[in-house]
Amino acid sequence: MKMNTCVVVGGGYAGINAVQAICKTMGERITDRTMRVILIDKEPHHLRKVLLFKPAAQEEKIALPLNQVVPSEVQVIQGTVAGLNGTERNLMYFDQAGGQQYLNYDFLVLALGSTVRCADPALGGIALNSLEAAESIREMWRANLKKAQHEKGKDERQRLMSLAVAGAGISGIETSAELAHAMREEASRLGLDPEFVKVYLVNAKHALFPEGPAKMGHKLERALQDLGVTVINGQKALRAHNNKVELSGGSAIHAGLCVWTLGLVPNPLLGSLGLPLSAKGQLIVDASYRVAGMKGVYSIGDCAHIVDPQSGRADMMTCKEAKGQAARLGKVMLADLQGKPAPVHKSYMDIFCIGLGPGKGMVWTRQCGVNIILEGKLGWKFRQMTWNIASLIK
Repeated sequence: MKMNTCVVVGGGYAGINAVQAICKTMGERITDRTMRVILIDKEPHHLRKVLLFKPAAQEEKIALPLNQVVPSEVQVIQGTVAGLNGTERNLMYFDQAGGQQYLNYDFLVLALGSTVRCADPALGGIALNSLEAAESIREMWRANLKKAQHEKGKDERQRLMSLAVAGAGISGIETSAELAHAMREEASRLGLDPEFVKVYLVNAKHALFPEGPAKMGHKLERALQDLGVTVINGQKALRAHNNKVELSGGSAIHAGLCVWTLGLVPNPLLGSLGLPLSAKGQLIVDASYRVAGMKGVYSIGDCAHIVDPQSGRADMMTCKEAKGQAARLGKVMLADLQGKPAPVHKSYMDIFCIGLGPGKGMVWTRQCGVNIILEGKLGWKFRQMTWNIASLIK
């Protein structure tokens, strides 16, 4: 019997959940070695990207070796995919030493994910877009607090104890809350008054969390205020320059550091693969995640434009949606292998979980037209659970 090779490209949330679902669905084919599954990623680890704010606030490990989060049957290759030949069904990648390698496939899953949108370096500040950036942010605000210990001028001491977060999506909200908590604790340890710690969250929209009801946005703003975060709605941060963050309304925030949290964009590598892309740069797929015009090629996660065929609603770029897509993908691939009708995509329920510093969180969901909001420790437990489920952590 012919050996089928399934290659999954990308070790993010969608990729690791895809190999898990494929191994589960293909069961006997994996066991009797009529199908092998290969995961390829440029890094040897899975980075829990939604937790980047954690190492920005304190030392915390958010990178997990890929071999620890995928089934033992999966072969992991460290390499960077650089080309795809749909006719020959092979892909080209560069290995760790920079050597050019080729890999044949029968099934190919592109789960290349997204990257954090970066501000122009000329605008100043630092974008929270990598583990290295997160660690740099932590070093910077800590250094500022140490300088504040010895600063005699009240205004300069206040500036050193202040920080601005530009971008108020879920990432910005979680980053500002976590940094406010960490900075206050560190200020106390250094003998500084923690009440002088100021974290500003700059929101270009007129209210927080436009994805849900106004009540949720108001609750989030009040919770952030209790944590020491000042929310500035309806203004954009223009640039961090001369010890201040200039705002679109003409005012400025005097802050020792500006952290940009500007959301996600599909992996720019997609543009070099010669595949059909949407206006936003995502791969165009059908209702069963098949890439248009490419036999045996599928895509899920942030890099794919996935639409519910019944509602016409496009999935957002969140890990909860990637997990549901991955589970369905395994069934789609098995159906295609057997020549049977494949399942089609269905949107995930409306639910958003937001962390608000250690031990605190907020959850919003809409069930049967009713808005449900969970707060405090219960909200935190739900948020923690979603992070762990997405990364296959028990």
